[in-house]
Amino acid sequence: MKTRLTLTALFCFALSGCATLQQDNKQTNSTNNGEAVVVHEYQLDNGMKVFVKEDHRAPVVASMVWYKVGSSYENNGTTGVSHVLEHMMFKGTGKYGPGEFSRIIAENGGKENAFTSRDYTAYFQRLHKDKLETSIRMEADRMRGMKVVDEEFAKEVQVVIEERRMRTEDDPESLTFEAFNASAYTTSPYRRPVIGWMNDLENMTAQDIRDWYQIWYAPNNASLVVAGDVDPAQVYQLAKKYFAPLKPIKHIAPPKPQQEPEQKGQRRITVKAPAELPYLLMGYKAPSVAGAKEEWEPYALDVLANVLDGGNSARFAKNLVRGQQIAAGAGAGYSPFSRLDTLFLFDGNPAQGHTTAELEQAIRDQIELIKSNPVSADELARIKAQVIAADVYQLDSVFYQAMKIGQLETVGLDWRLSDQYAERIQQVTAEQVQKVAKKYLIDDSLTVAILEPQPMAAAEGKLPRRPGTSARH
Repeated sequence: MKTRLTLTALFCFALSGCATLQQDNKQTNSTNNGEAVVVHEYQLDNGMKVFVKEDHRAPVVASMVWYKVGSSYENNGTTGVSHVLEHMMFKGTGKYGPGEFSRIIAENGGKENAFTSRDYTAYFQRLHKDKLETSIRMEADRMRGMKVVDEEFAKEVQVVIEERRMRTEDDPESLTFEAFNASAYTTSPYRRPVIGWMNDLENMTAQDIRDWYQIWYAPNNASLVVAGDVDPAQVYQLAKKYFAPLKPIKHIAPPKPQQEPEQKGQRRITVKAPAELPYLLMGYKAPSVAGAKEEWEPYALDVLANVLDGGNSARFAKNLVRGQQIAAGAGAGYSPFSRLDTLFLFDGNPAQGHTTAELEQAIRDQIELIKSNPVSADELARIKAQVIAADVYQLDSVFYQAMKIGQLETVGLDWRLSDQYAERIQQVTAEQVQKVAKKYLIDDSLTVAILEPQPMAAAEGKLPRRPGTSARH
């Protein structure tokens, strides 16, 4: 959510067998200082996709490799394997020892990291444009050359176990969010935590990591996205030099659909854990862009979330926090770009002297107001301006530009949607906002989780996290 949960990725000139030059599918999209920005799209013969977006405002570059695998691809018994594999990718290959990747990037003045989500795993570097080849060379090396040493795995899985303890089991709101997802979904793989269940982590083996790596880490299941002060033709040549010699996997089986059945009644759970404050979490089933029957609906839901929780002037802050003073904080969140259908979320802590039941009713009252009274023209215009401005502002970052392309491509959507976002938000009407509220924010599709605080027992050192992602460090 916006205020609380923060709801919320190559030169082979003479070698035989390397990719031949593919057509450069140029697509004009956003602008920098009034000038059209072009995304260059290529595909190597081994199936790997390459996207290059030029931004010459500073001599920096963001380089990302995205793999189509995340926690929603996993099976019961091996949950968390995608995230543990992400950690192990920094533990060495046949060419580089443990930690060498990070050390070399740092010595070249760059920063690197990785993250795992429900739908993808991505690795990135931010560095000077002259150092791009170093980044691409090492990413290609570990795409098919990672070595899983039993001793290194034993140490790293303990790191992940401790991460789970700190970020989930010792964080009552995160623990509630995890239990909430397991209740809200019945068959969708989104019911499983990205970091994995503790029992699965404790019983994971090095062979589980090797098997998962062999199944999913290959050029025909990956995309290279580069944004920044680069020459697209030179980036493509680097891609050919380092990635094209890698052999594809013969058959990558897509995950089973695991379509979530229609919910036929409200679900409620209570989580009892040491905590200072009670906590409310509510979620309604909602479509993503990939699953929406009406293409405008996800954008109307996005606007709806911002009407309720789009900053200090939004309705929750104005009415629940400052007005009624019933909430210490309250949020609404919806993310339209995911592989499977998702949830429209609300959360909050009641103010002192108030209960989660009172906060829940106050949130419901705000929902009913939108259902019964369309958003005014002035409020809608202000919300749209805020949403679009935030999106445009993020384009100042080459990292964010690469993120948008990589995320959309990897979840199976057209990456060009990123450049249609502002236009589609602008097209949303007050009637459409009202329609999606009436259609999706209904009791039969609602799941409610309540955190009931228990006495604190020196629960210190808690770390905030973003639900749905898990980063290496």
